[in-house]
Amino acid sequence: MENMGELGKKQMDEFEALCDEFRANNVIPPDKFDTYNVKRGLRNPDGTGVMAGLTLICNVHGYLIADGERIPDEGKLTYRGIDVCEIVEGCTRENRFGYEEVVWLLLFGKQPTRTQLEHFNHVLNEYRELPPYFAEDMIIKAPSKNVMNKLARSVLALYSFDDNPDEFTLENNMRQSIQLIARLPLIMSYAYQVKRRHFDRESMYFHPTDPTHSTAQAILNAIRPDRSFTDEEAKLLDLCMILHAEHGGGNNSTFTARALTSTGTDIYSTMAAAIGSLKGPKHGGANHSVMLMMNELMTSVENWDDEDEVEAYLEKLLRKEAGDRSGLIYGIGHAVYTLSDPRAVILKEKAHRLAEEKGMLEKFELFQRVEKLAPEAFARVKRASKVVSANVDFYSGLIYEMLGIPSDLFTPMFAVSRLPGWCAHRIEEMETGHRIMRPAYRSLSKEKAYIPIDER
Repeated sequence: MENMGELGKKQMDEFEALCDEFRANNVIPPDKFDTYNVKRGLRNPDGTGVMAGLTLICNVHGYLIADGERIPDEGKLTYRGIDVCEIVEGCTRENRFGYEEVVWLLLFGKQPTRTQLEHFNHVLNEYRELPPYFAEDMIIKAPSKNVMNKLARSVLALYSFDDNPDEFTLENNMRQSIQLIARLPLIMSYAYQVKRRHFDRESMYFHPTDPTHSTAQAILNAIRPDRSFTDEEAKLLDLCMILHAEHGGGNNSTFTARALTSTGTDIYSTMAAAIGSLKGPKHGGANHSVMLMMNELMTSVENWDDEDEVEAYLEKLLRKEAGDRSGLIYGIGHAVYTLSDPRAVILKEKAHRLAEEKGMLEKFELFQRVEKLAPEAFARVKRASKVVSANVDFYSGLIYEMLGIPSDLFTPMFAVSRLPGWCAHRIEEMETGHRIMRPAYRSLSKEKAYIPIDER
């Protein structure tokens, strides 16, 4: 009887042969995309996105267009017309949590009054608890080593606990959206605890929820063994969630949510697909990839203060000679932002202050050094004139690490934060789109005669 090692090798040999068969019959020359004016990645030749819709929810500004030329500009992000920097400054000045009011702003289109916000917080707290036996049956009994995978599966499973899952009305989808926004943080926390026990052989703990907690407080309460956290820590996590809550209709996960919504499918299928999109390392998974990349850089570069040595390593990354061989410097560059990403600017300032408090200033300064040198390395190796800067993922993972949030939760935290944006876009697509998304693909196949199987 074959052992598993021999069986695995045999199977891999078989799949390699099948892949050779695929490669022999599935070649599309790169120049064909230019020949037929195909906009790969739904991008125009200058890198801008193909216009696919209209929205009132968010604007992402990163460049100007003059005489057909794309001119780099300082980044600006607005939620319902309000600069996110002003939202952050207002909440900081008033020393209060702001994520919940951002959820309201994104869903309803205007800032809530104090009374509306207090009622909304009460509603979110009421919906925070999961259906009876959901944690036992859907999470504990079916653990996953990847929390994002468990988030998607759990969201799909909630369909079975909804008495009216398929009604495609504003009222029903608003109810479902608020329920999901309230529940996803707890699902994330439970999925992480089960992953720890099943795969990491560590203790699992489910703490009771506190109805007075904000979303950020509830998350820290759920993931910390002693349920202990400071007000400053909770408000920093709240800030991170504000900055991740929304980023326009063109980012991949939000576009995925709008594409599925256009078919008339249910919210659970839609949000599970958006989570799957965000899981990718070229999208939300980038914050985890940044930390993996930086950890390897820290072991590979002997003198962190030597800019030449750091830059030499960054060039190796770009030449696919180091890291995961992707040719990427994770956390650097963005589809829209050029000179700056306003979210990264805010997080960098917070990361600096936290690093001083946590005794991690040397590590922060290395991140700062990479941020400074990466655009120069990119220009040299890629021989491209594209202007790049640090994006939100570059510093968010570092902040999560300094807050004691495990790396397993870096991308899930992004998903929990972004869910209100997805829900807002789903509702907008329902109310204004009224047409299934159906882009075209040009066929390059040539007509062939059918050959009977014994003559092939």
